Amino acid sequence: MNLRQSLLISTAATVFAGAAIAQQTTPPASANPALPDGPEPTAAALIHPNGPTVVMDTSMGRITCQFFQKQAPVAVANFIGLANGTKDYTDPTTQKKVHGKPYYDGTTFHRVIPGFMIQGGDPTGTGMGDPGYSFNDEFDPGLNFDVPGRMAMANSGPNTNGSQFFITEQGYDTLNQKYTLFGQCDDASVAVVKAIARVHTGTDDKPAEPVILKKVTIVAEGQALPPAPGATTHP
Repeated sequence: MNLRQSLLISTAATVFAGAAIAQQTTPPASANPALPDGPEPTAAALIHPNGPTVVMDTSMGRITCQFFQKQAPVAVANFIGLANGTKDYTDPTTQKKVHGKPYYDGTTFHRVIPGFMIQGGDPTGTGMGDPGYSFNDEFDPGLNFDVPGRMAMANSGPNTNGSQFFITEQGYDTLNQKYTLFGQCDDASVAVVKAIARVHTGTDDKPAEPVILKKVTIVAEGQALPPAPGATTHP
């Protein structure tokens, strides 16, 4: 078992304490005592997904997540570059430099834990593969793992992000400010994540039958999503 795996496993072993509750500042006393003060919005409530959307068509269904581009610009740019093949990387199997080839297409979700998350982004399918480089963490104090469907970078310690990522199936506050959170998946996608997390697994939580990430598509903000595989289109 590698360090990237052990860090997430130790986190998963922590008792889940429910969704994190953001603290609110005490509002100033109202100038008119007859009018009650309204609730102050929490920091988390003011942060919404922004920027492009990633569409991941897997062998078990479609996962759609919008990025937090403003909060994690480096992680988002890295993921988009690898997905589109516009970012060069080192093939973790051949150790050769690769240019112009999408990184994620055809990879697998190599580690799944029901009640926690699914992890992918390693072409070797072992949990050891990376793109041959790393980049620093990006944390926003108002952006945490307080709802299902958070998409974040997997790592082997601080500032060791590369290509591996995970998607949670529920809130998990022990992950807060430890993993770069850069996307939010919709409710239908969370249902797919839960299904993937519950496949039969073998050693190191690896699915006995590969769950394949067939195609990753980046969709610009405001643009229509591509038809789902096998969908009937009409002129």
